[in-house]
Amino acid sequence: YVDEVLEGMVLAYPSIYGIGGATGRMLHRVASVQNKVGVVSGGGFGHIPVFAGYIGEGFLDACAVGDVFASPDMNPMLESIKFADSGKGVLCIVANYGGDRMNFDMACEMAEMDDIEAVKVIVSDDVASAGKDEAQKRRGVAGFVYVSKIAGAAASKGYTLSETTAVAQKASDSCRTIGVALSSCIIPQSGKPTFEIADDEIEIGMGIHGEPGVGRSKISTVDQTVDVMLSHLLNDRPAQTGDRMAILVNGLGGTPIEELYLILRRAKSQLESTGVVLAHVRVGNYATSMEMAGASITLMQLDDELETLLNADCVCPFWEN
Repeated sequence: YVDEVLEGMVLAYPSIYGIGGATGRMLHRVASVQNKVGVVSGGGFGHIPVFAGYIGEGFLDACAVGDVFASPDMNPMLESIKFADSGKGVLCIVANYGGDRMNFDMACEMAEMDDIEAVKVIVSDDVASAGKDEAQKRRGVAGFVYVSKIAGAAASKGYTLSETTAVAQKASDSCRTIGVALSSCIIPQSGKPTFEIADDEIEIGMGIHGEPGVGRSKISTVDQTVDVMLSHLLNDRPAQTGDRMAILVNGLGGTPIEELYLILRRAKSQLESTGVVLAHVRVGNYATSMEMAGASITLMQLDDELETLLNADCVCPFWEN
């Protein structure tokens, strides 16, 4: 399944994507990386565009690809680092899952043995997966998209490795995400739902692999659901009048775009009523979970640097300039 999807991605975008490495599980830019910091990632499949879709000029240079909902091993990660290295070091954007972190730790150590400086930024933006006092344990979800965009733009603008790492970390620290699920997905290898949820139920905080959320209830209106989601986000990081924010309303793969626009409508109204300025808006399927019905909201608090990098030009099939 994974190999055939990758083949289809290359066929659809031959000027952007190439498959490389001995493993055949390293997707990379067609253009070589020259005279800049490399930016790479990697993770389990089933979340397209996350992770591998975000390769392109001004985004990731390469990405290690695992099986569905399973971390890649160290080898394609190391291949990605080597592909992206042009002598200025490589930044690895890593979602906060045990296998991804462990394997990138090993890949970075192996890269150092080849005199490649490789460092990591861990994305952990899911407020439903741990409290403020254990924020380092939070899962990495759609905030990964923002962090990858910021890091890729910084590297393209000539930031050093330490500067690129610092701004990517700032982006990660500025992101908060919460999701809701109305149905499970079906992993191709298993052929059955990963969890059970009734047709008239919704789960707040469900993870993108079906991890338990913070509460399950009967389905309510869009407005009521969005209000609950925003309460979790703003309780975790309160907003101040005049704050400039980016918002990403993300579909999990099985939700009509019309419903995502309903979510944006309510979120925008509620946030602006508190004095927040929504300076950057994205709506669509940016971090999916196969065909799961549901959505997430990501907020990123902006400063001038983050906003400039977020708006920087890029060439990526899954991100409109």
